[in-house]
Amino acid sequence: MQKIFAPLAMLFAMLFMSPAWADTAAAPVPDKGDVTWLIVSTLLVVMMAAPGLGLFYGGMVRAKNMLSVLMQTLVVFCMLGILWAIYGYSLAFTEGNAFIGGFDKLFLQGVTADSLTGTFSKGVVVPEFIYIAFQLTFAAITPALIVGAFAERIKFSAVLVFMALWFTFSYLPLAHMVWFWAGPDAYTSAEAADAATATAGFLFQKGALDFAGGTVVHINAGIAALVAAIMVGKRLGYGRETMAPHNLPMTMVGGSLLWVGWFGFNVGSNMEATGVATLAVINTMLATCAATFAWTLTEWARKGKPSMLGAISGAIAGLVVITPACGFVGPMGSLIMGGLVGVICYWGVNGLKRALGVDDSLDVFGVHGIGGIVGALLTGVFAAPSLGGTGVWDYVTDSVAEYDMMSQVIAQAWGVGTAVVWSAVVSFIALKLVDLTIGLRVSEEEEREGLDISSHGETAYHS
Repeated sequence: MQKIFAPLAMLFAMLFMSPAWADTAAAPVPDKGDVTWLIVSTLLVVMMAAPGLGLFYGGMVRAKNMLSVLMQTLVVFCMLGILWAIYGYSLAFTEGNAFIGGFDKLFLQGVTADSLTGTFSKGVVVPEFIYIAFQLTFAAITPALIVGAFAERIKFSAVLVFMALWFTFSYLPLAHMVWFWAGPDAYTSAEAADAATATAGFLFQKGALDFAGGTVVHINAGIAALVAAIMVGKRLGYGRETMAPHNLPMTMVGGSLLWVGWFGFNVGSNMEATGVATLAVINTMLATCAATFAWTLTEWARKGKPSMLGAISGAIAGLVVITPACGFVGPMGSLIMGGLVGVICYWGVNGLKRALGVDDSLDVFGVHGIGGIVGALLTGVFAAPSLGGTGVWDYVTDSVAEYDMMSQVIAQAWGVGTAVVWSAVVSFIALKLVDLTIGLRVSEEEEREGLDISSHGETAYHS
């Protein structure tokens, strides 16, 4: 019997105990559920840009500028998707220094269908291509948000050149500063954690929390919008002629598409179909409901009548405020954040806008800038476990770390301050360069005729 079983024992050892077999077994394999959810999330964010953002903005401008807004949001999204693949992904999500990545993945070199990237759980990976595509949608829709600040008066060529510059020198560095890190698997000990963190982005090292883009997307775009509105100047007749939205039902439809798509934006940022993803779902829902209701009540009390434009603006403000916090705060925290931002952003697009005297056509700064700042700071408050939040995960001990609310709020303030200053400086320089070369504004005659005809030779409506 021993002669019979000895060869079988050797074969068993060769098959199941060899180092090669062990390495294969230990290699992480993407979960089909995670991959599927990231694919769906990517498509949801595409829907936010086309048609969501275009319809939301388009309904708020005058009829003669409807197509120009649709054209700007669509073409900007597509142009920046190209730039993301050529150099954007590499500069944002490869190791370089604390402020910008390197050139290792220019033109997506070295990335194949078998390439994997980490998530927020040790030993959990997803295909790198879907991560690239998901992050592309963020990089492409963020600059498109700025379109609302200078709608109805800017050259189409100026939009494209400015967006390319701003994407390169504002979006990519901030994305790297906030989101680039070595991944959870690098955090095996205190020493290893220190070494890994030293390679991360500047704001990641500061401890700033931004689950889905409060600083990278909303503050970044909101500040750029304010600078752009100032530098491009007011629309002809602003303050003297009526500039009411031409199609509020269209704005309602576009805003609702943004809300649905935002679940891909926020929940997809978890990168895994886990309990934290469901937390982001409920928070995204509740904050939006609370902000819509709070804005409606505030406007009703102040003006005597609640408006459709106000309600849908409140919904967007709620989506903005919860974006950095959706995976960190509890449901009651999201309700409070939404309620507060509904009131604060109402003031931002009314009182503050009048005080500044700026023609931010579609209130990008008042909603995205102000809402993003409020959301980033309140993340530091309501992420506290004592207030129902998740706290911050310690990957070395695989447990929730001790939470210091004041320290976290300070870290959030670092994120807010950096985003404000960085975006403002880049936006000013980029707009000045465009103005000195090709010019920012269309002629008075073209502006009065409307950009649909003067810039694109088309009209949205035929009488």
